Amino acid sequence: LSEVTKLDGPIPVEIYSPAYFKKNPTPSLFEAVGQINGVQAQLNCSVCNTGDIHINGMEGPYTQVLIDGMPVVSGLGGVYGLMGIPPSIIKRVEIVKGPASALYGSDAMGGVINVMTRIPKGRSFGIDAMATSWAETNLDVGGTAELGKVDVLAGATYYRYKTPFDRNGDGFTDLTLQDRLAGFAKLSYRRPEGRTASLAARYVLEDRWGGQMGWEKKWRGTDSVYGESIYTKRLELIGMYQLPIRPRVLAQASYVRHGQNSYYGTTPYMAQQNNLFSQVYITQALGEKATLLAGATVRGLFYDDNTPGTSAPAADGTQRNAPENTMTPGAFAQLDLNPAPAHKILLGYRYDINPVHGGISSPRAGYSFAPTPNFLVRGSFGSGFRVVSLFTEDHAALTGARQVVIAERLRPERSLNANLNMVAKFPSPRWFGLVDATLFYTYFKNKIQGDFDTDPQKIIYANLRGHAVSRGLSINTELVTPEPIKIMLGSTFMDVYRMEPDATGRLVSQRQLHAPLLAANFSISYTHPTAGTLDLTGKVTGPMRLPTVPNDFRPSYSSSFCIANLQYTIPLGRGMEAYGGIKNLLNFVPQNPILRPEDPFNKTAGDLASNPQGYTFDPAYIYASMQGIRGFLGFRYNWN
Repeated sequence: LSEVTKLDGPIPVEIYSPAYFKKNPTPSLFEAVGQINGVQAQLNCSVCNTGDIHINGMEGPYTQVLIDGMPVVSGLGGVYGLMGIPPSIIKRVEIVKGPASALYGSDAMGGVINVMTRIPKGRSFGIDAMATSWAETNLDVGGTAELGKVDVLAGATYYRYKTPFDRNGDGFTDLTLQDRLAGFAKLSYRRPEGRTASLAARYVLEDRWGGQMGWEKKWRGTDSVYGESIYTKRLELIGMYQLPIRPRVLAQASYVRHGQNSYYGTTPYMAQQNNLFSQVYITQALGEKATLLAGATVRGLFYDDNTPGTSAPAADGTQRNAPENTMTPGAFAQLDLNPAPAHKILLGYRYDINPVHGGISSPRAGYSFAPTPNFLVRGSFGSGFRVVSLFTEDHAALTGARQVVIAERLRPERSLNANLNMVAKFPSPRWFGLVDATLFYTYFKNKIQGDFDTDPQKIIYANLRGHAVSRGLSINTELVTPEPIKIMLGSTFMDVYRMEPDATGRLVSQRQLHAPLLAANFSISYTHPTAGTLDLTGKVTGPMRLPTVPNDFRPSYSSSFCIANLQYTIPLGRGMEAYGGIKNLLNFVPQNPILRPEDPFNKTAGDLASNPQGYTFDPAYIYASMQGIRGFLGFRYNWN
């Protein structure tokens, strides 16, 4: 919640500038963060292409996404929140791996992605346009202006893909067709002594569909031609104000409204979510060797949909609408100590009160030792939590009227994390090297899940009698030479598994879905003073467990694969540059991502003669994009 240099904090933070993502330009931040070591942009459906962000192998709901330090991307909008953030407004992206609930509360139990927007200054304008051989087009514009004492930052992005391809011949679109428009504006008021006062807004409008080739909107919700059609409207407001007093006191507030109108085949899913968040915190120096950060927060959630997940029995025996409506107040404090020049200590604690779980404690601690400017070692321990949300898009698959039953006093999902980080820099007159290595271990318990099978009239929620573990080693290296060549290599070795009870109640180990044992990323750049820059980027993903069905003919683990990209950028002068290249150089695409694509409505699934294994339509066997090799061209212009 305050800026420090990367090596000054006891908690490791990875920082990525917009220049890093320009080495392999993408139309959304969701795809861009997949270039980061230990971060996986995981697709969960080969038809609608929705997905989530995994950090160190843990599922998307455990990753908290922030914009300017505010938790505006979560819950229903977690799948779509990273779509439609204009690249022109991004100042940097910060990554914290491991629990950060002590500062950010629920959903930060596995890690944090913080998107920091630019501070409006002066007058500037930029445009970035790109097209691919798959007929994708993306336009991003942004700029800053001065209106009296108000500085303005504005940006907009438009992505369009309307040409369906079926390269693998299964009768379904390989890439979801999309029409997405997003706008962002931020007003910053110039105040005495540099105090902060700002208001920002983002609006996202998206129409996406995937399904059988030849699907049209007239088939929406029918069983004639299968399609998954999703209309999304999303509004975000973020405000910040520094009180005109000493010490430094900041007040922040955000509001998010996310609406979704969707059909998955014949099943409608209509949902509305409203999130309110506010916090006030103070930063105060305690002498020369200590700083206190303390504050209070209130988080509100309203959620309603058309499924049994938000219904309850009425007095007359029918079902009535029962939206989820909760308020969670909390308070936190963090003490930064600098007892000696080479030593730093962090002690933090948070306490939240939830209407379902009661009081929740989240401590964290960190220590760093930097004997020289070029070497640092630090260790940290933290506890994270995630409160129950009795809704999920899985409810869209339910039929009939079900009653939500909480079988016990639900305990919040918890995580305990410890990591040991070492940073070594190797400067010389001719080159510069860096090694950043982290050992991590995270223990998860109390996973909350719904039982849809015990009683067809009920959804029974209870804590899972088991736990999960994410452990491993992450290494980032950099080398810069005077040619100039810059090489960045990263790798994460991880062991992610769950211990769950079997039919006899005995705990058995099972590997986490979509959590490869090894994932590595690379970036090699060569820059000529006048001819431009050549970038080779990519990611290598080792075998990962996949969601199979009983007697599945497809392997339960993927093979290792590499997605490599090549780009050449040519400076044209006067703030202009052109770029182009090839994505997915090795032309890798997953095999058999959809089970029984010939019968998406399961009309003949019960015919044992043609379907002896009893398979049903299933699009979940997806672990990488279905887009093969393709070319792209783009143009950028920046003026200030």
